[in-house]
Amino acid sequence: MGAVDPRYPPEAEVYRDKVRAFLAEQLPAGWKGIGALDEEEADRFTAEWRATLYDRGLLAPSWPAEYGGGGLSPLEQVVVAEELFKVGVPTGGRNDGFGIQMVGNTLLHWGTDEQKRYFLPRILSGEHVWCQGYSEPNAGSDLANLGTRAVLDGDEWLINGQKIWTSAASRANWIFVLARTDPSVSKHKGITFLLVPMDQPGVEIRPIRMMTGRSEFFETFFTDARTAKDNVVGGVNAGWGVAMTLLGYERGESAATFPIMFRAEIDRLLDLARETGAARDPLIRQRLASCWSKVEVMRFLGMRTLTKFLAGSAPGPAESAFKLYWSEYHKIVTDLAVDILGMAALTPVGHQSWGFRTDAVGAPNDSGSWASTFLMSRAGTIYAGTSQVQRNIIGEIVLGLPKEPAASGQGSSWRDAQQSPPASPASPA
Repeated sequence: MGAVDPRYPPEAEVYRDKVRAFLAEQLPAGWKGIGALDEEEADRFTAEWRATLYDRGLLAPSWPAEYGGGGLSPLEQVVVAEELFKVGVPTGGRNDGFGIQMVGNTLLHWGTDEQKRYFLPRILSGEHVWCQGYSEPNAGSDLANLGTRAVLDGDEWLINGQKIWTSAASRANWIFVLARTDPSVSKHKGITFLLVPMDQPGVEIRPIRMMTGRSEFFETFFTDARTAKDNVVGGVNAGWGVAMTLLGYERGESAATFPIMFRAEIDRLLDLARETGAARDPLIRQRLASCWSKVEVMRFLGMRTLTKFLAGSAPGPAESAFKLYWSEYHKIVTDLAVDILGMAALTPVGHQSWGFRTDAVGAPNDSGSWASTFLMSRAGTIYAGTSQVQRNIIGEIVLGLPKEPAASGQGSSWRDAQQSPPASPASPA
């Protein structure tokens, strides 16, 4: 794994001062964090703030300037992310996790020159807003079992099938889709990664109501939907390696910011315990101390990932350890929050978290905030790969343990697919 260096070099702190000066100049007086705004105000602020970051080259800090990025070093990118999270401002728009962090970084890794020139500037300008077409009703944890089909029809791909749990689909006009293009080969080898416009008659989305009462997820149906022949990333039938690269970016780039986010959350919980008097209970204090120590462990896990990232390594299977850790931890800490609230958790009032993980910086420290965060924390062990899948990846790929026996007819394992990625000028580790 390599040694973990918890120290930042002097040049990082010099750049940090510049970022802090930028924030002091741009943020309104008395800024408490985006969580202090109601959702309508937060959406308006996010759109304006995204434009500010774009103008300053900070929306995708390390992307090459020729595509609209900031051209910053990986270290400077980390500093920007840390400082934005600390003051509670977004690093981009609601869908930029899909557009910039996932498909944009994947295009930088796998895309043709033409694809980079066309798609990357449009991702940053906001002309293209992205969502993810991976999971299906029969292909969730076993992603390679997907059944959505794509058939070449002249100069276009014809797509039929269904995706599910399509986050933020109502705001997107493009979707990256894993589709089966060769059913005659093993399931990992007949998959293609396609870029598909959503503004067409053949694409329909339907909202899924969550137990929080919100509808952030959607079902997506393709009925003779079309995309250009050249909108293939990584080659026809070579989509599995591309998909795994994207998941590496999804799981790995959180290493800098998640420890900050979860530290702010445990600090809020400590305040809540003091306010309610629960901090006088020795068992509650013991559980609080345990959660605080887990966040410190998370910080060092993140530093290990950052050490590799700053050395030039692309995210890989080892980042599954970080995703597994934070998502399982978040169930523990939100369980504790509910116990601290006691009966108040049964009738929550006040703020409702509209984030996918912790509530936003500046949010009221009330029962509504914690109860909605508790409900959402359960999803964290499922989205971006279930905890069971993360354990398989860690065991089989990272540690080299014997692979889990495949069910009859399922073919090769995750490890088989990972050990034989499609050829690429920069093939993922």
